[in-house]
Amino acid sequence: MLKAEEHQKEKIVDKKQMEDEEKLICQECNSDDVVLDAIRGELICNSCGIIVGSKLIDIGPEWRAFNSEERDRRSRVGSPTTFSVHDKGLSTIIGYENRDSFGSKLSATKRAQVYRLRKWQIRTRVHTSTDRNLAYAMSELDRLASQLGIPRNVKETAAIIYRKAVEKKLVRGRSIEAMIAATVYASARVRRVPRTLDEIAKESRISKKELGRCYRLLLRELYLNIPPASPVEYLVRFGTELKLSGACQRKAAEILKQAKETGLTAGKDPTGLAAAAIYVAAILTGERRTQREIAEVAHVTEVTVRNRYKELVRELNVKIAI
Repeated sequence: MLKAEEHQKEKIVDKKQMEDEEKLICQECNSDDVVLDAIRGELICNSCGIIVGSKLIDIGPEWRAFNSEERDRRSRVGSPTTFSVHDKGLSTIIGYENRDSFGSKLSATKRAQVYRLRKWQIRTRVHTSTDRNLAYAMSELDRLASQLGIPRNVKETAAIIYRKAVEKKLVRGRSIEAMIAATVYASARVRRVPRTLDEIAKESRISKKELGRCYRLLLRELYLNIPPASPVEYLVRFGTELKLSGACQRKAAEILKQAKETGLTAGKDPTGLAAAAIYVAAILTGERRTQREIAEVAHVTEVTVRNRYKELVRELNVKIAI
């Protein structure tokens, strides 16, 4: 009888303790300012410092992530959504391995069945004209991004711009390759990872004139806020291709900063200014490069490099040792 009463009392105490933990109220000072220490697995009262609860179970993942990209990569719930896939990565894909979950080969009957499932899955995945357009455009975007070596954020921004163009029916009657190239150029300008029109036109197999026409269409119809290109943004890429030191690149950046303060950069092609600044900095730091080498890397003519070079030397009073 006594044991039954004690057991009943223990049940009442446990129930009361569970209710207190659910309310998160300190039993010592009746404060509701209770915080969770996830590392120790304890509930601590901020007012009096007493441990309200301990040995809590961590229901989160056992791995740690320090940024969103690492968190998406380690997550076990499938790949993250992306705008660079026509269905945003939400559909499933039936592989071509023809093996079951244990790694064993499928029988002939099962292979035929999986083949039919795979065929109809592909057909239902792309079933409208918009899906077919996006599927082809995103594959072209993948190819172009790989050829140009642009980062993922530029690629995602280009995909978003192209989807907006599709919604406004700007793609109808125009080349998909030209529109994708224009979105890549606009995205690179927005993300401050500039690529020249000549570079993109060369890799996209369209003319520079057609690329410029589509780019102006996007600016006009989508009201894109494109920041003006700065010649400093080209220095690192040009300097790396020319195998120049960091000191030379910093010197070129200083020259461009002085040129901007004096108003020399207004109305000038940023690639030409960057090429001229690199030419001057290479001479001053003893890492001389010819005008032809710099012009080929910057995709400008030698005349442009020479004219911008003369302007910088004259206006900034740079003394060049011949």
